Amino acid sequence: MRRSEVNAILAEAEAFIRSLGVALPPFANWSPDAFREKGDIGDLVSARLGWDVTDYGQGRFDRLGLVLFTLRNGRPEDLAAGGGRVYAEKLLISREGQLSPMHRHIRKTEDIINRGGATLVLDLHTAGADGRPDRGAPVSVVCDALPRQLAPGERLRLAPGESVTLRPDIWHAFWAEGGDVLAGEVSTVNDDETDNIFEDTLPRFSEIDEDVAPRRLLVSDYARVFA
Repeated sequence: MRRSEVNAILAEAEAFIRSLGVALPPFANWSPDAFREKGDIGDLVSARLGWDVTDYGQGRFDRLGLVLFTLRNGRPEDLAAGGGRVYAEKLLISREGQLSPMHRHIRKTEDIINRGGATLVLDLHTAGADGRPDRGAPVSVVCDALPRQLAPGERLRLAPGESVTLRPDIWHAFWAEGGDVLAGEVSTVNDDETDNIFEDTLPRFSEIDEDVAPRRLLVSDYARVFA
């Protein structure tokens, strides 16, 4: 992805979030210079809080991609110890017609919540004996504390305010229908470096062509900027 494209995507994302009356923490608005001037920024960088834009390395963001903002996140060692900050929270922007591809997690259980906008559609599958999506089996999930069973091939549609809990063994892909969606994710500790398994071999983070200066830093910029 070109940095100029990322800058434009983030400007649109910020406007969409504001249009739904959602306020982000102050660091969401920091410029790269503001990050550097803060000095002690605590867990912000180490927990990889902030903006994330991905096209999964395919160069087709409008068709395959996602914008994410991590608001809070714990550490894998806390999760292993069973105490401390063992949770995470994100906002996700899924554009109409834009796929977040089929994947599952090794450890993370997550609630996906439609926070506003249009309808969020999820394609859900259990893991088969080979670990891959079993598209011929029904799927049992919990939606807003109530059990729900989906027939093979049935898609789950979440209206604003509705949610689903996804265990690590549930394969999932999702997209917006009828407009863009602001989704929330509340989960156990998030580790995007090691905890994502994609059905197709895809990189989680995109390579950035630095054609202009960044308007905001991405979480994938932190290792380079704060080395």
